[in-house]
Amino acid sequence: MLRSLVIVPTYNERENIQAILSAVLLQPNGFHVLVVDDGSPDGTAEIVRGLQKERYQDNLFLLERKGKLGLGTAYIAGFRWGLEKGYDYLFEMDADFSHDPNDLPRLLDACVNGGADVAVGSRYCKGGSVINWPIDRIVLSRGASIYVQAVLWMPISDPTAGFIVYHRSVLDAIDFDKIRFIGYAFQIEMKYAAYKLGFKVTEVPIVFKDREKGQSKMSLKIIKEAILGVLVMRRIGFKKK
Repeated sequence: MLRSLVIVPTYNERENIQAILSAVLLQPNGFHVLVVDDGSPDGTAEIVRGLQKERYQDNLFLLERKGKLGLGTAYIAGFRWGLEKGYDYLFEMDADFSHDPNDLPRLLDACVNGGADVAVGSRYCKGGSVINWPIDRIVLSRGASIYVQAVLWMPISDPTAGFIVYHRSVLDAIDFDKIRFIGYAFQIEMKYAAYKLGFKVTEVPIVFKDREKGQSKMSLKIIKEAILGVLVMRRIGFKKK
């Protein structure tokens, strides 16, 4: 039986964490969840530990880190953990319901039955959309996607997307020590690595909904990293493991 792990990085997500975990673990296909918490001062990790004891002893796991170390390093820590535990498919997913847990089976199906090695939950391919975002955020996001495509020549319409599933063979082939970025540029770099290594990347249309609770982690530093990071990727390229 194929085993799937949904990795959910958290920092101050106490308002969302119980609901998102329940929604994911109620999905068909028997998804497991690994929460990677960066020392949330609001008690996010304590809520996860409580859920582990009360309901989800066998399919909910927690990896606690000291301090806010960045989205990319959280996912890499989750990938390493999941690969070591023998999972076949490893997902990236936000904790704030911007990614719909009901789309998890669709992403998995794109790999298992559709032949993809990587499936991206895409806002900008045909059938995808964004709701509840201000116009300036939409323009920034769409502009970033066009910029990435133009610089890297990568045929992915939503390269900054954060709702993704990788087959373990893709992650086994990527040298995590050579991944340079930790913010939104991390999402671009991982897709670029998979594409350059010859893996099949498929986009699955999703409706992306802005968070209703908690605060966004977007910052000017993250945006700057993404803009400059793409130029670095183009100049240096990607070296095989």
